[in-house]
Amino acid sequence: MFYLASQSPRRKELLTLAGLTFEVLVSGCDETVPDGFTAKQTVQHLANQKAEAVLQLCKAEDTVLAADTIVVIDGQILGKPKDKDDAFAMLRSLSGRTHTVMTGVCIANGSKRKEFVSKTDVTFYELTDEEINAYIATGDPMDKAGGYGIQSKGVVLVEKINGDYSNVVGLPLAQCVRELRIFGIR
Repeated sequence: MFYLASQSPRRKELLTLAGLTFEVLVSGCDETVPDGFTAKQTVQHLANQKAEAVLQLCKAEDTVLAADTIVVIDGQILGKPKDKDDAFAMLRSLSGRTHTVMTGVCIANGSKRKEFVSKTDVTFYELTDEEINAYIATGDPMDKAGGYGIQSKGVVLVEKINGDYSNVVGLPLAQCVRELRIFGIR
């Protein structure tokens, strides 16, 4: 059996788009990160924690894919906004600038493990306060790292990307599909 250790609707959509058959099994693990971790270490640690938690619920031959996505600008990690003010501050900090979206991935079963981090640079247009407030009013930013979703209404904020589009959505799909082949998942 192949399990996705995530309740993210975006990750489910991407794996379905790739034609994969899977079940969702949410980890519910502690997402605390040790002090001093870099952004790259943070996303990999969180993906690993999620995978380990779900592996405990599986058979040795089951394969688990876990992922965590963050937005990084000026060395600061932007998670999901706490409220509208937090979303505004995040979007203001991204306005007219390039930031990096990182997704840590862990694919594992009882005998094999593959870990990697995918990075994509995203450049926003210069945004007015009016544009930011209108976007926040849609409700779209509230459950997304960095306060925006490139796959939904937030696409109009983005001037360009350099890297894997699906990574910005929440899962570097092409790389995951290739890595899953090693585990016999096609």
